[in-house]
Amino acid sequence: MYDVITVGSATLDVFARTAYSELVKIIDTKGETDLLAYPCGSKILIEKLDFTIGGGGTNTSVTFSRLGHKTAYIGKLGKGTNSDFIHKSLKQEKIDLLCAHGEGNAGYSIILDNLEHDRTILTYKGINDQLNFKGIAIKKIKTKWFYFCAMMNESFITLEKLAKFAESKKIKIAFNPSAYLAEKGSLHLKHILDRTEVLILNKEESHLLVGQGSPEEVLEKLRKLGPKIAAVTDGKNEIYAMDSNFIYKCKPPKVKIVDTTGAGDSFGASFVSGIIKGKTIEFAIKLGTANACSNLSEYGAKTGLLRFNEALKYIKRHKISVRKKSYK
Repeated sequence: MYDVITVGSATLDVFARTAYSELVKIIDTKGETDLLAYPCGSKILIEKLDFTIGGGGTNTSVTFSRLGHKTAYIGKLGKGTNSDFIHKSLKQEKIDLLCAHGEGNAGYSIILDNLEHDRTILTYKGINDQLNFKGIAIKKIKTKWFYFCAMMNESFITLEKLAKFAESKKIKIAFNPSAYLAEKGSLHLKHILDRTEVLILNKEESHLLVGQGSPEEVLEKLRKLGPKIAAVTDGKNEIYAMDSNFIYKCKPPKVKIVDTTGAGDSFGASFVSGIIKGKTIEFAIKLGTANACSNLSEYGAKTGLLRFNEALKYIKRHKISVRKKSYK
């Protein structure tokens, strides 16, 4: 029996660090947008290349495994060196692979760094969008939880079928949709949201899904879609969460940001880890905050991920605290 099975994309991530890039700010009626700019027609030297695995499915599975959970991963892997690299990397993290395999290329991402250490990601989805329900070894799925990441096209249909399967087997679901799923609206996600125990989004995604409002209003709207617990992150600003009785908020500690890749995945999986361990929502938020902040301080989606005892020390050292109040 697994504690959790993650379902999501897998990519080979290439981090390209250059000495030269510029941020260009565009202000229009929709607000302010930061653009990463390089001079057209120039040859720009890359100072360092780092190769790691990424994608929401692998990021969250590694997070769960390092926090001590028996973990498996479901996704679609192709043929060739990149898929082999992803497979080997997950095995090294003690994660069982219940993957489907097919003809095609694994996902591939190029992460461009900038002066403020935010990142722009060029992503090729590859075979990630082709996960078919029939290709999954369904008899091997014995778990207490699913953690669903964003999936598109045929793979999204498979998520819906897995949600129905989970309901029949009394498996709890945590769901972390991306912006490109959230913008499709709650009706598009209904079959999953109706069966979701925990919903994790960032502020932009939450507004795409239910519209703008105060944190309390947004969280209440999210819970009305089906989830019992909803959590919304907002970068360096306060994290909010809500269950049936209380609203919770936490101000992340100030840390030196080196790379933001995977921080949302590390928060979401760690937050759910706290709940799987039977801890309070307050503890779950602390655990998620600690792992996300540690991840922000390192290059790569998994480099800074903490073991459970390391996370406990991080929470204490940085004095991470959570406030709660009744909203009824």
